[in-house]
Amino acid sequence: MNTTTCPSALHDLSLCFAPSTFPFYFSPNPALLEGISDTILTLAAPVLAYWSLSLFFHFLDISEWKWLEKYRIHDSSEVKARNLATRSEVVWAVLFQQLVQTGLGLVWLAEGLGHVNHVKELRGLAASLEPVLARVLGDLMSPQLLANVTHFVYWWGIPGFQFLSAMFIIDTWQYFLHRLMHVNKFMYKQFHSWHHKLYVPYAFGSLYNHPVEGFLLDSLGAAIAEWATGMTTRQAMLLFTFSTLKTVDDHCGYSLPWDPLQLLTGNNADYHDIHHQVIGIKSNFAQPFFIHWDTLLGTRMTREDIERRRQKQSKAQ
Repeated sequence: MNTTTCPSALHDLSLCFAPSTFPFYFSPNPALLEGISDTILTLAAPVLAYWSLSLFFHFLDISEWKWLEKYRIHDSSEVKARNLATRSEVVWAVLFQQLVQTGLGLVWLAEGLGHVNHVKELRGLAASLEPVLARVLGDLMSPQLLANVTHFVYWWGIPGFQFLSAMFIIDTWQYFLHRLMHVNKFMYKQFHSWHHKLYVPYAFGSLYNHPVEGFLLDSLGAAIAEWATGMTTRQAMLLFTFSTLKTVDDHCGYSLPWDPLQLLTGNNADYHDIHHQVIGIKSNFAQPFFIHWDTLLGTRMTREDIERRRQKQSKAQ
């Protein structure tokens, strides 16, 4: 972020909030890509992300590189042998869900950024922060410090809080609905059992769901998170794309030590793979970001838990 020299009077901060001080990630252009509205780009980005990352992992699947074997969660021969859905069936189901997802987005998302007077918004935020900072800092308070804090809160603090809150909402929505679909026999048989035809998950099967589940669990959950946090269209683009990449990675079938999406939290491909196995099907409902709900509500299962359970069964025999 560029900086400017602020005037000495706290009541006149106009220079501090000049357009030259906008941070690097903000584009004042009406569209991020010329000729493509932000709404269309927001709907296209998750689809492109889904198939790009899926094709990367598919390339790894067919590469036959020996060094990859130690990172595979399952032997490659298990994918075809133990899954009940054909790959063509999976592809068509995913494409249909993405079509529904796009249709929902066209109805849900507002077009463009709209006009926002950022200088006015920054000055209003500064007016709210000034008495708080003055009380906390006393004589250390200065116009420059007020401007710097205001900029950080406006351009980084509030958007960061919105993004983390949206992640929490998505996790909460998906945990409880996902768990309900396992507890309720009708919902499991009619809807969620589709996804569990993939006993051995692979990347482009991550959105292989019954259309009803796909709409409720994934599309509607993300839309509610975007709405509840008051995100802009461009923020929604980042949220939807990131959650899509995380979902694909969680089903990739590899436990990769250099994968940033797997290093982010304990909710990764190995963690979610346990849920797809018979022994863990009543565990590890959390997705796609964190594991706090599994931990708090006692539904978390680790590889160590599986090994201990097997040892107990072995001793009992």
